[in-house]
Amino acid sequence: MENCIYNKVKTVVFLLFAYLITGCSSVNLPPATIHQSDTTDAESYKYLIGPGDVVNIFVWRNPEVSGTFVVRPDGKITTSLVEDIDVTGKTPTELARSIESILATYLRDPVVTVTVNNFVGPFSEQIRVIGEAAQPQSISYTQYMTLLDVMIVVGGLTEFADGDSATLVRVENGVQKQYDIYIEELLKDGNIGANVDVLPGDIIVIPEAWF
Repeated sequence: MENCIYNKVKTVVFLLFAYLITGCSSVNLPPATIHQSDTTDAESYKYLIGPGDVVNIFVWRNPEVSGTFVVRPDGKITTSLVEDIDVTGKTPTELARSIESILATYLRDPVVTVTVNNFVGPFSEQIRVIGEAAQPQSISYTQYMTLLDVMIVVGGLTEFADGDSATLVRVENGVQKQYDIYIEELLKDGNIGANVDVLPGDIIVIPEAWF
């Protein structure tokens, strides 16, 4: 009798635990925020600074406030005069003008030049390749980059890829759109007509083939 009661209690506890686990796992996370690049075509592209970039700031006649700075994950840098300067999402020229405005509090008519090393750029400007690429990864965009350029960087397709069923996802006017791309035709058949321009923020999805 005691064993029967004990087994029933164990069963109730197990079912309650399973219910709690199932209830917790059924809660949906909010969808990721859609980030749209300002670049709508290759001609209009301007490089934007992002986390991980190394920026060189030269202040004319003021070497003590010049220097080289790594952009932090929060998109900011700290200089000898000013802490927490927002730099992510700005062009080098825009950042130079912004720093001039900030330094005008401390210096007379500052003239600033900004250059960038170790190009990474904001996430919204990177191209992501996922699925059956040899080396799936995020790639920093370069002006006039094409699908062929991207596939060279990721090492082509795996043996299991269905390259001609791949899609390119792009955010246009706040809406995600999907375009068919034919990677196998491009790489294996040499069909240059299948080579298309890519833009900052594009996502390339390469599915596995059904055998």
